[in-house]
Order: sequence, then structure tokens, then C-alpha cells
Amino acid sequence: MTTASRITSFLFNLQFPISLPDAVEVMNPFTEKETKKVCHQFYKKFYNDEQPRQFIIGINPGRFGGGITGVPFTDPLRLKSKCGIDNNWPQKQELSSLFVYDMIEAFGGVETFYQKFYITSLSPLGFTRNGKNLNYYDDKLLTKSIQPFALDCMKRQLKWGNRNVAFCLGEGANFKFISKFNDQHQLFEKIIPLAHPRYIMQYKLKSKDEYIDKYLEAFAFIPGNEGSE
Repeated sequence: MTTASRITSFLFNLQFPISLPDAVEVMNPFTEKETKKVCHQFYKKFYNDEQPRQFIIGINPGRFGGGITGVPFTDPLRLKSKCGIDNNWPQKQELSSLFVYDMIEAFGGVETFYQKFYITSLSPLGFTRNGKNLNYYDDKLLTKSIQPFALDCMKRQLKWGNRNVAFCLGEGANFKFISKFNDQHQLFEKIIPLAHPRYIMQYKLKSKDEYIDKYLEAFAFIPGNEGSE
């Protein structure tokens, strides 16, 4: 069974088994025909092997990137232009996706990057409140109730991932939660925080290239990644 088939089987069978706080809705793009189609194509193209990857862990999918395409930090525009996968969605840009694919290009391109890394989120399903993105840590009840779901998802995904180092996107609340979560469940030997792509694009745009360098420097310490720049 290839890594691609393991990933798509996991994603297409995701269910959120707990009740949500008032006005909070779960966002599951994997019930959509177009999302399933492009996910099959994406993971077969870049993960059609059995080698383990390093984890990069975000917060939860947003409405205009992974919440549409099913591919983390990948908007419809970059899914087509960078990954070579046609899709029927409006070709709109999402800020986090822009940074991530500029970083991937600096790393050596999509083939090189996805051969080494697997991007996911603490929750592979997204959340909205009143039609707007909601981070799992912005609601105390959601933060508490999501933990069994997040643990089950992470354990299942570790079947195709390395346990030595994981990278956390977000140096604040996401890193704090994931560090404590990891201490409790011993999923990875080490968690390394990186500035979140949206934070960079919203507040540190002039320093974007410097943040890309920080990502590459962090990745270079993983065995086998030396010289990937």
C-alpha cells in the first residue's frame, strides 16, 4: 500500500465524532467530488511510494486553501500553477498558500519538497463560526473537545511519517498547545516552531525572504536534507 493510498483513505474517511460549541461548524472538504478528485491526483503524483516524511503541522484548514482543495496550504491557483493539477474552482489566491509555495520553490520545487515533507494540521478538518475561519485554540470548549480526535488522527498519520522531528506552523498558541500535547502523548522526539505563513504575509511581508531562509535553515538540520537549498 503506497503512502498516497494511505493518505487518501485516511482523509476520505474523516469524521468529526464530537459535538461542537454553539455556532461552530466543521468544514470537511473531502465529502466533495472535486476535492476527492484533486486529492487523488495530488497524492498519487507526489506520494506514490512508501518512504516516510517529516511532519509539518498547521492549525486547521481555512476556507480558501485546504478547506477547498483538501491539500494543506494549497489554494486552487497554486494547485494548478505549481502542482500541475487542473481544478474547477475559481483561481483565487490565499495568503498562506502564496508563502508556502514561494518557500517550496526556494527549497527546490514541489517534487523535491513533497518527497521529504508531509503537511497536515492538528485538526485535518477546519472550523467556522458565523461563516468565518475559527482556529481550534480560539474557543476553550473546542480546544478541550478536539483532543481525542486530534490524537487519533495524528497516530493514524504517523504510519507514514517520521517521529524524530516535527515542525509546528505558528510560534504562539499552536506551538504551545502542540508542545504540551506532544509531551503528554510522546508522538515526536522534538517539535520545532516556525512562524505561521499567514502571520508572515499579514504582518512581516517585507521580511518574507528572511522567513523563507529561516524555514530552509530549520529543514537543513534533518538528516538527508543537507544541501536541499
